[in-house]
Amino acid sequence: MPELIALVNVVFQVLYILVLARVLLSWVPGLGLGHPVVRAVHTLTAPILDPIRRVMPPVGGLDLSPILAFLVLALVRELLISALLAL
Repeated sequence: MPELIALVNVVFQVLYILVLARVLLSWVPGLGLGHPVVRAVHTLTAPILDPIRRVMPPVGGLDLSPILAFLVLALVRELLISALLAL
């Protein structure tokens, strides 16, 4: 069981890093979806960020969906770990 919990932690840590990378890459001018790293980060984070963006519009021109994504990911991670510990 500890191995499964460690795996969940690693998967969510990777997701956190990918969302952060997408935020940071959005600040770099000239990096479009033509760059393979940017395209990979967008492809991997789109299932997380796109649904949030559909229900949460930008506030004052700022996209706050990554902040909500971090909170949702943390909640899902905690729920998964709690469920695994209850087994």
